[in-house]
Amino acid sequence: MATLEHCLYCFEVLAANLENREALSLAEVQKSWSTYVTTLDDDDEANPRGKLTKRLPALRRLVGSSSSSAASSAQSSSASSTTSLPQPASGADTPATSVSSVATPPPVVAASPLFVTWNVISTRHDPMLRGCIGTFEDEELSEGLASYSLTSALHDTRFRPISLRELPTLEVAVTLLTDFEDADGPMDWELGVHGLRISFHYHGRRYGATYLPDVAVEQGWTKEETLVSLMRKAGWMGRKDKWEEVELKVVRYQGKKESLEHTEFKRWRDWVDKGGK
Repeated sequence: MATLEHCLYCFEVLAANLENREALSLAEVQKSWSTYVTTLDDDDEANPRGKLTKRLPALRRLVGSSSSSAASSAQSSSASSTTSLPQPASGADTPATSVSSVATPPPVVAASPLFVTWNVISTRHDPMLRGCIGTFEDEELSEGLASYSLTSALHDTRFRPISLRELPTLEVAVTLLTDFEDADGPMDWELGVHGLRISFHYHGRRYGATYLPDVAVEQGWTKEETLVSLMRKAGWMGRKDKWEEVELKVVRYQGKKESLEHTEFKRWRDWVDKGGK
């Protein structure tokens, strides 16, 4: 699944590009972040840092469990080259929840189809899209995130390139795509669960477009409204009430998304600049 470190890395790559400096690597960001998290105050009233602060206890357990797991793995299997990040425990054991089941580590994702989305955040309105581009091909994450963080910020033709002065207004979201399936029909998918990738031919021309899993829910669309909007995005100009006459090929998929606002990136970056490791 996407992580906060992935989001930090996207901000780091874009900021470094705009500031004409060398960016930290994904590995360096991940190492730095694991230390940074342990320095934060998780008292929401004294230090209200939104959703990040609310997740600090879990983040600290996760970081601590990762260190213990890595040490244990090194002792038990020197041949293993894959480290996994355990899920944080959540409360006492119950008859339905054992220690072993809670501690089962998810697999580390090294490569994945991915999308990077930039939004403008304001207290006056809902988040506004500022750029979103990705790939349906597996990408090694350090290279893919670096590439698409810049492509979506600077080369999304729907928008002018993001400038340095805009960074404080931004939020970045990273979505790692999973579970691709051919749908049995245009309606064979669930709102809020599946993203869609459609393709079709109309008047001798081929069309195609995609929406990530959260788009339809954020817009308040029905399934039909989502499909018509997606066809319009692809360039289809037919009558809205005739959309069902078009033979659509629909691939549904799921997305593991994480997001982070520039405010938290700036706090972490200032900590790094002051000597944090």
